[in-house]
Parts: sequence; structure tokens; C-alpha cells
Amino acid sequence: MNRRPLVVLAKEYVDRSNQHRLDKLFPMFETDATYRSSQFGSFSGLEQIRGMMVNFFSRFPDVNWKVDRYRTDSDDIVSIQFLMRATNIDTGKLVKRLGLETIRFGNHGRIRHIEVEIS
Repeated sequence: MNRRPLVVLAKEYVDRSNQHRLDKLFPMFETDATYRSSQFGSFSGLEQIRGMMVNFFSRFPDVNWKVDRYRTDSDDIVSIQFLMRATNIDTGKLVKRLGLETIRFGNHGRIRHIEVEIS
């Protein structure tokens, strides 16, 4: 797989996330994709990932990710260093988190696995 398109795909993923366009985000995943977050746990399959994301975006309705760097780690992996800012709807408090998100893409350019580590 060509490295440049992976970064373009990762940027599309972040853009769609920042626009809160879940309807455009879910088609980017393989149906048997996996997702693991140090904050929210592990999810297997698109339906579990969808449920987690719908809940997350409901809880943090103004969430936004500012990406400091996109890095191609291999032929199928892009890492993203980010600052997430959001208001927790339950508490009204601003949440800021620095993190590293690693996206593994499958052969057809769909997301196969996401790993999120919050510092």
C-alpha cells in the first residue's frame, strides 16, 4: 500500500470526526475492525465501535481533535499525535487530553484497528 494515501485517509478520519459526521465515519471501517482505548476499553466489530462512538459523541458534543503530527509507521499504519478538547455534558467541565492514536489500515484502505493511548 502506498504511504501517502494512508496519511490522506487518516486526515479524512480526523476531519470527519471533527465535523461529527458519524454517517461518513463508519464506512471507513472494516466490519470486523477492532478499537482499543486506554480510557474506554476494547471494542470488536463495527457495531460495538458504532455504539461506543455514538455514546462518546453524545457525552462530548463539542469534541475536537487538533493533530500535531501524522506519521506513517509502516505500510499499513499511521500514528496521530493529538490534543482533544471537549465539554463533558454530564459535568459541564472542559476536558483536555493529549494522546497518540494508531490506525492500522486493511488492504482496501479501510480501518482495521485503532489503538488510542491517552497521556
